[in-house]
Amino acid sequence: MTIADYLAKKLYNSGVRHVFGVPGGASIPWIEAFRNAGIEFVLTTGEAAAGIMADVTYRLTGIPGVCHATFGPGATNIATGTGCAFLDRSSVIVLTSEMDNTMIKRTTQMNIDHQALFRPLTKATFRLRPDNTPEILSEALKICREEYPGPVHIGLPADIAGAVTDSIPEDETDTKEYRNSGNPENIRSLLEKSRRPLIAAGLTARRLGIQPLLLRFLEKYNIPVVLTPMAKGIINENHPSYAGVLFHSLSDYLEELYHKTDLIIGIGYDPVEYNYESWIPEVPLIHFDTRVTDMPATIDALQFAGSPADWFSILGNLNPGYIIREHSVIKGIRDEMLSVFEGFTGHFGPVSALKILKEELPADAIISVDVGSHLHLAGQYWETRGKGNLIISNGWSGMGFGIPSTIAAAISKPFVRSVCITGDGGFLMCAGEMMTVRRNNLPVIIVVLSDGELNLIKLKQTWKDIKPYGTNLYHGDLFGSDMFFGVKILRADSGEAMEKAISTALLLNEPVIINAIIDPDDYNWLVVRK
Repeated sequence: MTIADYLAKKLYNSGVRHVFGVPGGASIPWIEAFRNAGIEFVLTTGEAAAGIMADVTYRLTGIPGVCHATFGPGATNIATGTGCAFLDRSSVIVLTSEMDNTMIKRTTQMNIDHQALFRPLTKATFRLRPDNTPEILSEALKICREEYPGPVHIGLPADIAGAVTDSIPEDETDTKEYRNSGNPENIRSLLEKSRRPLIAAGLTARRLGIQPLLLRFLEKYNIPVVLTPMAKGIINENHPSYAGVLFHSLSDYLEELYHKTDLIIGIGYDPVEYNYESWIPEVPLIHFDTRVTDMPATIDALQFAGSPADWFSILGNLNPGYIIREHSVIKGIRDEMLSVFEGFTGHFGPVSALKILKEELPADAIISVDVGSHLHLAGQYWETRGKGNLIISNGWSGMGFGIPSTIAAAISKPFVRSVCITGDGGFLMCAGEMMTVRRNNLPVIIVVLSDGELNLIKLKQTWKDIKPYGTNLYHGDLFGSDMFFGVKILRADSGEAMEKAISTALLLNEPVIINAIIDPDDYNWLVVRK
């Protein structure tokens, strides 16, 4: 078979059913090979969005996401989505067209060194040749899945798609391998002495699906749990051990809890989200993860790298007879947070909009939240009910994440309602992807919290006593119409209008934009200074 057919069949055998991207002339034989292999090429408006879609496809399916771009500007555009997969820890294969061997070192149109471009943004980068295709594809699929998972780039020279290989593509399986590292004896000693331990669970814990192990552990030990933003959903918000989310809105209320602790236990905690030194008190830290991470010298930390089963086996050395229960403190913190949020529902601001969405949307809806002030509120206030249905970017934290994420969710999980919550700034960054929504007739709901400004930047300016500047997005109404790129817009400027808009959107089997015109004053009080 040809190299293009081999690549397509190899990806198909690995479970890949969609490739996201924007084609160039050199892409044509590769896209045709995808079609013949049963892989749909999803045309996006921009390559950055294609990378985000590949990232979220992996998160929802466990199968590597795949994205594609052409020479030069296509590659630099897709680099943004590649960075998202890199720092949000998603297994992705990034394909880009490259010049053939005769032109790769020459000065010519659209030609840059893709290997140099992607090296700092990926776990590995390769250039395909007819003689290395089987080896490179197997290696790339292995590397992108290994801990931490992340993107691998493969350059596709323009002249090799039709070259012939005698190899037969084999199935690729995702086998987790963990290398144990650390001294369990030293860790056991700390655990045995602790009376007020606190668990901080993170991104790795969410990705590896440790929820059953964690819940069984908490049945015996009943110790407090705080989460990083991307771990939201691994424990029900009503669980007696659940205290809240670090870094996001009202997280300063958690200080009452973790300043009482005598031991922090990081479970699958990835510092790419929120560095330990930004919040932990001066107590020992035990860090459980799949790999050893960098720690500042200021923290007294012991690390153990291994499998989740090994983590909880070692954690069994906690002495339940010593532990002081903190349920009343946890409940007090949660009740106080909820009371504060409820205090902002008397007008139509972001809290009111989020509350109505929580009440009206189906419990199994997949919610993608873009970056901005609203994310800080949603990260704390939203109720996942212990489901992994809240999708955010925190390691990368790039605005414009919301719409591509929702598109990927709608394609990966077509029988579940997909909803995007974004600000007007984030919407404008990927507004063109509404054509991708329309072209694929995806019945997504895009909720735009419109306040006319880059609110989070404005807040940070005011914290520095700087008069806000460079943050106003537009004057008047964001859309000024009841349609955008052929997609229906429902306007909501009150709680009643918001309820009606959501009810209407849920009844329609087509994409809908809800233009929620909010008072942004809530953010002044609810976003925590960091």
